[in-house]
Amino acid sequence: MKRVFQQSFGGPTVIEAISRELLHFSRMDSGKTSRRVNPETPVINLSTSYKNKHFHEVSPKGLDLRKVICLLQDPLTTNLKERHLFVLKKLLKRNQHGFLLRELADISQILNICAEKVSDHPKYASFLCEALEICRLPFLKERSSDELIYSQDATEFLSSMGRLMRVQHAEVQEHVLESVKSFLSSEAPADLAEELQPTSPVYRLQRLERSDLPKTLLLSTGALQNQPCMQLQLLLILQLLSSCSDMSCRSLLDAGGAETICLHMNAADQSGRVLSCSSEILWNLLESSGREEAVAQLSSLECVLSLKEAFSSLLELSSHGSNLQLRNFLLVIMTRVAGNPDCPLVESFLAKQLLGFITFPELSSPSAQEPFYSSEDLKMRRLLLNLLVVMSRNVAALQLLRDERVMVNLLQLVNPDAPPGGAAQQEELQLQALEALASVAPVMLCDYLSYHGNTYLLLLLDRCIDASGCRKAQTQRCIRVLRSVTALGEKAVSQDLCDQGAISQLLGIIIQMEALSDEDDVVTIETMSNIQLILSTLCETDLHRKELFGFEGVEMVICFLRKGPEKFYSGLGHNKLLVSTVDCVWSCIVGCCVTEYQFLAKEGTSLLLDLLRAGPRCLRSIIFSTLLDLCNNPNTQPQILGWRDVGGQTAPRVLLQLWREEEEELGVLRNQHGGIEDPKKPLLTRVQEDNSGLSFPANVPSAAVLETSESLRVKIYLLFCSLDVMQVLQPTAVVFGLLSSTDSCRGFWTFRFPGSSWSVSGRSRDSEHRQEIPGLKGW
Repeated sequence: MKRVFQQSFGGPTVIEAISRELLHFSRMDSGKTSRRVNPETPVINLSTSYKNKHFHEVSPKGLDLRKVICLLQDPLTTNLKERHLFVLKKLLKRNQHGFLLRELADISQILNICAEKVSDHPKYASFLCEALEICRLPFLKERSSDELIYSQDATEFLSSMGRLMRVQHAEVQEHVLESVKSFLSSEAPADLAEELQPTSPVYRLQRLERSDLPKTLLLSTGALQNQPCMQLQLLLILQLLSSCSDMSCRSLLDAGGAETICLHMNAADQSGRVLSCSSEILWNLLESSGREEAVAQLSSLECVLSLKEAFSSLLELSSHGSNLQLRNFLLVIMTRVAGNPDCPLVESFLAKQLLGFITFPELSSPSAQEPFYSSEDLKMRRLLLNLLVVMSRNVAALQLLRDERVMVNLLQLVNPDAPPGGAAQQEELQLQALEALASVAPVMLCDYLSYHGNTYLLLLLDRCIDASGCRKAQTQRCIRVLRSVTALGEKAVSQDLCDQGAISQLLGIIIQMEALSDEDDVVTIETMSNIQLILSTLCETDLHRKELFGFEGVEMVICFLRKGPEKFYSGLGHNKLLVSTVDCVWSCIVGCCVTEYQFLAKEGTSLLLDLLRAGPRCLRSIIFSTLLDLCNNPNTQPQILGWRDVGGQTAPRVLLQLWREEEEELGVLRNQHGGIEDPKKPLLTRVQEDNSGLSFPANVPSAAVLETSESLRVKIYLLFCSLDVMQVLQPTAVVFGLLSSTDSCRGFWTFRFPGSSWSVSGRSRDSEHRQEIPGLKGW
């Protein structure tokens, strides 16, 4: 019998090898060393220094992990379960204070082998649970360089730990979740050996976020549907990971995390925390760097319906404060998702449901029927109004906004004679309604005019401006709404405002605000700038409205021009106010003899020239345009020619300096004598020459055309034409310099502006004669 057994297993050599291997593990476990001597092999004794140099990483009391792996995998020993568990227990005992970084790769392989054996031999699950207990502790390093050397091993170990969730054993899965939860915040044991140091929390977080652990945990969500307690624990861990790491959020989104969480957020849960945790995770994903991907995943019809179901269920449980907060939190998430034009808000009937809460607030909460709202219900109404702003950008939702009579409800909130309630609450809702109206009114202009939106706003402005002062917030938002509807250029809107006396009312408001408020008040500066833009829009094309602007408007404009550009770069909005002031001169004053004479009588032209001289370059174009149109008035020319700057320079000299600065800015090509390099292309600049190889579509003007349409050189040329400089100035070097600079461009500009009265023959310009005139070099 013994002979048959030996023949079956390859002879006595194999049996002896297995016996020797078992004897070796037995002695290794007991702390003793075994030495097997082959009599045929010569014995080599290594010196102590050689051992320390080449085998320092192997602890004398440590297990040889490669032999443990061989024991678990070798076909000859794979069924020795009791032996396996005995050795594995020794392994855990040795690493009870934490796993070494240099051994993580082998330990990960051991865990994977045992995980495969659990289904057939459940006893291995106890080892996995005890090993996962140790995984809660920080990794240990023997040298400072271990963190860098074994960083990839640590990452792969955490990925393998996450894959243990696939083991069909509830206790193992629970220990995985507990280990991940404690891994980031745990501390090393107090009795840790001196030669070992724990890794830092930062290092552990870096390894975790670079692993597949977040993604693996997410994919385990569906498998835990029948285990609500464990599913809640999993969501809590995902909430923790998504809140502390942006890379973890990206990993979750790559695995479809937003969609997965959203579709499982309505799972049966007696504690009521699944929906709360799911909402927190969704918010973390929406706040991460992958917010666009998160919005795209939540924009599917299934996810929108899931959000709708969760929101509806919370409306039924609106008696508890926590449910009210969660309801509002979901509403914020839905608002973010609604910003995606591909979101099926209308198709899912979610938009209709939410708009119904705006029209009939009592549907959202019983407290909406009371004179005062609860704090959470007030937040919900404000969030719904904010949702209107987002939905107004969706073309598919506009018809639904009309059908639900959203405009009527907005104007009722704006109405200064609204039903009594909490004064503070009414003011908050009024401000939020005005913010929404600024976005909704331009896209629903017919409804706005049909329900007399201008009338509501002008009445509210009257209430805001009284003897006791100005309600800045309401005034600011009222003006924003008027600015948004007038900017469309619709004649019906402008006519409706003017018929109700808006011009004089707005002038009174801006004069009062300028007199009573601080110069550095950002809200006031913005409001005054918007009022001027509204006035410019109303008066630009109508002579009668310019007359209504009248002396009061001229006084207002002169007051702002005298402030100058000192605070242009303050960052408080003075730049916009100054631009709107000049635009107000151009649109509300120029073109009407009454207002022009009043403006000239107040030395308005001199103020424009002061601003042209001292102001920034970006203002020059609009100032030149205004001066050019003012030159149609015969009283303008004497004021311009009689003006002097702080240094005593005349207007023509300042214009020539501006011409030179403009050429330097554009990089005009000139030869060594100061003449234009290519007379056939007098408008060519260095920038245009560098971009000459670029091609433009047929319907897009080229850079040269765009530059010429707003060219300051063109406007300076036309201004000289209007002033008839040659008749009032002697032919000095400066004047000849201007001729040499502009005459090459005369043919093009005369073609564009055939009404020009200034015509100089090209033959009268002799290059030698120019060089004899002092001061012409450089032109």
